[in-house]
Amino acid sequence: MDATARVVAEHGVSAATFDAIGRSAGYSRGLATQKFGSKQGLIEALISDLHDQQEAKLAAYHLDQRPGLEAVLEYVDLYLRHLGDSPASRAYFMLLAGSVADASDLRAAFERSHERVKARLVSLIRRGQAGGGLRPELDADSAALMVGSLLLGVSVQWLVDPQVDLDAIRRTSLQTLKLALAAPAGK
Repeated sequence: MDATARVVAEHGVSAATFDAIGRSAGYSRGLATQKFGSKQGLIEALISDLHDQQEAKLAAYHLDQRPGLEAVLEYVDLYLRHLGDSPASRAYFMLLAGSVADASDLRAAFERSHERVKARLVSLIRRGQAGGGLRPELDADSAALMVGSLLLGVSVQWLVDPQVDLDAIRRTSLQTLKLALAAPAGK
């Protein structure tokens, strides 16, 4: 998985051949073919693995034990704080962009991954509404999609322009989301 992410991040989606990935990993191309069957199988496994890695990082911060608004803001904070930390982030968004541009079957794998993120955000938002920290009139599904779309948009912008000031965007996003999502004081 690491070799695939590295090849995609450094050389692009089209460079992610079994031969290149095998060389990067120090294995034969046949091993990758045997394990994943096809390039699509390998990329789908990578998407799932990257999502699982993200979930493990989030679990370490105990988001599910925090109040809803705090949890949503911490989710966004962690995501944007660590966006550029590894080749895996770059590879994920390069693969996503490629799947959209090529109208490939990989879009379904990204859709599944994004649905997992949306479900987590919906859960955090509903918990925040039940606890009184988030506006009760918000449609939780739409709010989750908005937050996810914000993160997706920033990620794609970072892919286009790696010099973008992610810290400034992170601070502004957190301030804006707090204003948009927080229940009015005293209610």
